[in-house]
Amino acid sequence: MSAQLRPPRIFATLLLIIAAAIGALGAQLLLLGGSWYYVLCAIALIVSALLLWRGDKRGAHLYGLLFVATAIWSVVEVGFDWWALAPRLAMFATLGLWLLVPRTRKRLNGGAPITPLWQSTSARLSAVALLAIVAVGLWFSRAPEPMPIQKAVTGDTVVDGQWQHYGRTASGTRYAPFTEINAENAKNLKAIWTYRTGIDGVFKATPLQVGSALYLCTGGNVIISIDAESGKEQWRFDPKVNTKTIGFTTSCRGVSYYKSPTPLPHCNERILTATTDARMFAVDAHDGKQCADFGAHKNTPGEVNLLPGMGNVIPGFYYVTSPPTIARDVAVLGGWVLDNNEVQEPSGVVRAFDPITGKLKWAWDMGRPGIHTEPGEGEHYTRGTPNAWSVFSADDELGLVYIPTGNATPDYFGAHRSEVAEKYSSSVVALDVTTGDVRWSFQTTHHDIWDYDVPSQPVLTTVPNSQGVNTPAVIVPTKRGELFVLDRRTGTPLTEVKELPVPQTNLPEEWTSKTQPFSTGMPAFAGEPLTEKDAWGITPIDQLLCRIDFRKLRYQGPLTPQSTQGIIQYPGFAGGMNWGSVSINEDQQLMVVQSLHLANRSQLTARADVTPNTSIGFGGGQQKGTPYLASTGPWLSPIFTPCQKPPYGEMAVVDLKTKKTVWQRPLGTANELGPLGLKIKLRLPMGVPYSAGNIVTKSGLIFVAGTMDRYLRAVDLYSGKEVWREYLPAQAQATPMSYVTPNSKKQLIIVTVPGNETFTLEHGDTESGASQEGGYVIAYGLN
Repeated sequence: MSAQLRPPRIFATLLLIIAAAIGALGAQLLLLGGSWYYVLCAIALIVSALLLWRGDKRGAHLYGLLFVATAIWSVVEVGFDWWALAPRLAMFATLGLWLLVPRTRKRLNGGAPITPLWQSTSARLSAVALLAIVAVGLWFSRAPEPMPIQKAVTGDTVVDGQWQHYGRTASGTRYAPFTEINAENAKNLKAIWTYRTGIDGVFKATPLQVGSALYLCTGGNVIISIDAESGKEQWRFDPKVNTKTIGFTTSCRGVSYYKSPTPLPHCNERILTATTDARMFAVDAHDGKQCADFGAHKNTPGEVNLLPGMGNVIPGFYYVTSPPTIARDVAVLGGWVLDNNEVQEPSGVVRAFDPITGKLKWAWDMGRPGIHTEPGEGEHYTRGTPNAWSVFSADDELGLVYIPTGNATPDYFGAHRSEVAEKYSSSVVALDVTTGDVRWSFQTTHHDIWDYDVPSQPVLTTVPNSQGVNTPAVIVPTKRGELFVLDRRTGTPLTEVKELPVPQTNLPEEWTSKTQPFSTGMPAFAGEPLTEKDAWGITPIDQLLCRIDFRKLRYQGPLTPQSTQGIIQYPGFAGGMNWGSVSINEDQQLMVVQSLHLANRSQLTARADVTPNTSIGFGGGQQKGTPYLASTGPWLSPIFTPCQKPPYGEMAVVDLKTKKTVWQRPLGTANELGPLGLKIKLRLPMGVPYSAGNIVTKSGLIFVAGTMDRYLRAVDLYSGKEVWREYLPAQAQATPMSYVTPNSKKQLIIVTVPGNETFTLEHGDTESGASQEGGYVIAYGLN
């Protein structure tokens, strides 16, 4: 038989292999109570393949009918959501193209002449139908139009063009009240200067700008001062952090600036940082030399050891990654405690120090209420209490510092936790900045067994109450995607919060709260509860595997309790919202929110069933002292794509006056993503995972870096449209900042970028691809 007449048996064999996989998995899904479609699809594929093996053109016709039926079923199941339709149709459409090739059509026509494809009525109708599905899918997948909102009259830039705190002010709004760069001229932004740190690894710092200098820290807590005009290094201080004792991270999110109210001969202005080997340093802001008075009372000039009073601390179990918060002449800091390893880990104590002498001013140890001194000889701060690892905010007028807390260790089992740990875990706590006394607290998750600690800096602003009166408020973004708006004087909710019923545990040793707080008076950014239809993949086969996994795991919506069966946790441990927090345009009371939509697959293993091969996943742990080991990580398909459809990263703007969402958009493209870690280099608006947060300007621009596609973006505050972007040397890990240069009076946007390609969500920092030149500090401005 000539090649021209030979049946397309290689193609038929491929269809049989695909049919076998879909059939076997489809039968398993059907037995679990899932969709019947895949079994019927496999039968049709088998018949089509057998006909094609024989050279019968009815096999191609049957395949065409299967594709049409699949398209109808897909639209019925998921509507015209383009990302949801893609794994259902893309593979079948691509395979079907082979049947349209003239050579294949001739083989199936016995070698006889064939009608040109474009002259075929069925082909025309099929093309029109396919194009219609694509067009309608793209139409329905487009972002909705923003709510109408009046743009502000921007006016002049404020006189104080500096950025003296992590969030510009102690309120943490990340609001840059500058107007030089706006939506019309942002397209002209260029890199004005670039500075290389010479230090590789993670680079999560948002710099400060005070006077003529920028101050920042790199991995390993090296402090660097850069000239704010030229980007030239002025000095650096290396605390010689002992990285061998730190475990897995060398993060430093930023430094703090303090100016003495009474003039000092040296270190009148100083930079403070707390390190990942549990020390705190103070150096002169002008020359980088250690401040001799700081820590001198302990015979350690220039530094303070943070381990006294902590009891036995295994190296890497306690350290600090966030800058101290300065308020009323004290420096307040918490600490990071290793997740998930064992009960009775080091204390989550919050302490305040004199920024001049380094002496302890007070300690808030929730297990010793009313006692604010360092423990006596042979004693220690209460172990196993919730920590406070993120950035704090402060209100000098009220004399309060706002502490976001984590949950008590370990994360995924809590029956052993103390009453006081239950009271203050996963909360925002307002402490008297002078005494350390608790003024009030508000809990965002009761008996947290999901690692839903409060990671975001609480943000201080004013919002209208129910009577329309502007009220001092603190906004608390959470990993659950909830936004709690509280009166920052009392902790009373300013918007509606309801206690709603949630699923209950089936573990005999555990308990769960009957209800959980939901911020029903504010938009939520947790994403809709998942269903089997939401399972995703690149092909129908890996999507099928995700659908099977969904059916096997326990999932009853938000706050599904931990189980030995395994659960889907959504949002996952990285959020919702994470340590990037939110930003607020204070003039118009518009809040910019970034949210992450990535589910986790989590499972507990009874201690008796643990073997040396039992995995803890990406964010689990041994949980020693509890009945269960915990394994958790992103819910992924076998080819390492998320088991849920895009978007994964989103940005939105909320009007704090109306409590309504103005617009909501996917954030980032598929440029750096793909199955099996391959980069497809297509700027599809997928909405991707991100790190850190954003800033917003008086002129109505949002600046955001940190998305996995490696872009720094300027986004219009009012419409959500991208007005400018710049491809970065690597993915940024920090929130940008902005200032007005002291001499030339130019507005600059600053972004810090690692010297290697790394990405983390929360639980670890990866260091790879070392660069001798280290990380980047890049300043963008108008020519």
